[in-house]
Amino acid sequence: MARLARKSAAPTKPLLKPPVRIGSLDAAAVISELRQLHEDAEDENVDRMPADEELFGALLYLEANAGALKNEEARRKAAVARVRLWQYLRERADIHQAKAIEDARATNAEWADLVPALAVNTPSAAYNKAKRLRAAVLTDPSHGDRPVRRTPEAVLEAERQAAARAAAEHRAEKEAARRHTLLAPVAQRLLEHRAGLDDDGEVTFWLDQIEAVLPTCRTATQMVSLKTYVEATVRELRKIERTSPRSAATTADAQRAYAAAAALVNR
Repeated sequence: MARLARKSAAPTKPLLKPPVRIGSLDAAAVISELRQLHEDAEDENVDRMPADEELFGALLYLEANAGALKNEEARRKAAVARVRLWQYLRERADIHQAKAIEDARATNAEWADLVPALAVNTPSAAYNKAKRLRAAVLTDPSHGDRPVRRTPEAVLEAERQAAARAAAEHRAEKEAARRHTLLAPVAQRLLEHRAGLDDDGEVTFWLDQIEAVLPTCRTATQMVSLKTYVEATVRELRKIERTSPRSAATTADAQRAYAAAAALVNR
């Protein structure tokens, strides 16, 4: 029976399974532990070992001086740790090389200029390799994105989606800022005339919340909170109007402040 041909994954399709990666690692702490192994073994050259933060140099030293560890268990532990650190360095190298390419392109470097630097033969090969390296950046856990296939098509699609998310967030922030320019004066009027609104109950509580957040209202989260507090104040004032014979606002200025807030909430 003829074997069914395996279908190739679409070049823009993300990985179905997350790649196994070292990810975040305190490399300096691991180097420090390996240094201690060499000190315990009385390695006579350990004072020449680079600092814990100098990962590449420290790894070269540990490789060259592995024989200083006389205990087999110590040699095994050190060798496994070196394997792990080289893998970590390999993962980070892709991310940093991608950033270097991005910086080079930002200074108008042509793809032809990057051919020898990327060890390829043509500008198109440099472009494709750069896009594959970008996959490592987009898959980096610090970016919070799902794994991306190492194909130029997949990277371009992931970048398009990231740009669309960023644009949507920017629009939301602009809208929040626009609404805040309308909301802040209304909230301020409520506070200025709160003597005619206070009820020693829920209205007072929400006015207190407005008073707490309004002076330092800068971030999108704070703007959303202010909107929530103004809406809650209007809701409680309306409840008073429905359930109590007294007026929700006891002065003309307070009534106007309440009306302005209600009009803004109704938009």
